[in-house]
Amino acid sequence: MSLYAPPQDMNSEVWSRLPDDLRREGEPEWAKGNRPGQRIHSFLEGPSFDRNGDLYVTDIPYGRIFKVSPDRNWTLVAEYDGWPNGLKIHRDGRIFITDYMHGIMQLDPANGQVTPFLTHRKSESFRGVNDLFFAADGRMYFTDQGQTGMHDPTGRVYRYNLETEQLDLLVANGPSPNGLVMSPEQDVLYVAMTRGNAVWRVPIHPDGGTSKVSIFTPMAGGHSGADGMAVDQEGRLFVCDAGNACVWVFDRDAVPLYRIKAASDGRSTTNLAFGGKDGKSVFITESTSGAILRADLDVAGETMFSHS
Repeated sequence: MSLYAPPQDMNSEVWSRLPDDLRREGEPEWAKGNRPGQRIHSFLEGPSFDRNGDLYVTDIPYGRIFKVSPDRNWTLVAEYDGWPNGLKIHRDGRIFITDYMHGIMQLDPANGQVTPFLTHRKSESFRGVNDLFFAADGRMYFTDQGQTGMHDPTGRVYRYNLETEQLDLLVANGPSPNGLVMSPEQDVLYVAMTRGNAVWRVPIHPDGGTSKVSIFTPMAGGHSGADGMAVDQEGRLFVCDAGNACVWVFDRDAVPLYRIKAASDGRSTTNLAFGGKDGKSVFITESTSGAILRADLDVAGETMFSHS
């Protein structure tokens, strides 16, 4: 994976599991295209904390949004006809979802209503949006992954200004763009290219444009690759490895510092979010087992626009 020495391992713990009475049994339509031949009880994604310390997660194949309280009680907030993936909470309380089937959706946590927010670009539907992130200036960055990969590197990365409704296309040649996050200085956008087994570095210039996009780091390989990401206050990048049951941690120069190993019987560590009392804990969705993992760290996560 790297020219540097292998990183140290850190263990996680199972913080909570999707309760048995909320697990389904079947092969939903989403699974036929993404997990063919497998029976799926759930597929957790999109962890995001609100100001009350409640953790929201999505369940892609069954169109569900859950809220997990600090004392680990699960509540079904919404269930609708869609495939919700990434989820972020705006500082005004609105909850935004990247829905593979519909586009960018908005959830009202008070009544569980999910409504369309951004469903196309110039009348062209999205390929299948995957994840999103709010920059410090409030603009939304999101990935449009669809079924792209090395065979079809046409995945897209967008930026959307919620005030002016301007939608900018930043990248159009991504092999399966997935998780994304910005550096603390807000001048670099990191994008996980899952099927390209790499994280891309996308410079964001003062005029809003980009150039000289490069590979920040290759990943370990396997049947999947980089997925959800986050940064801490020192600018260290946390990258979920969706096929190798871990989270890799890199410094600003892409040197691997350590990896957080999954403490569950699944290998699909899909996404993560900083939380806990001091923001120094990371919570990871392990999607095949329906578990949320936790690891305690020495540095707090970077405060996002949604929490400012």
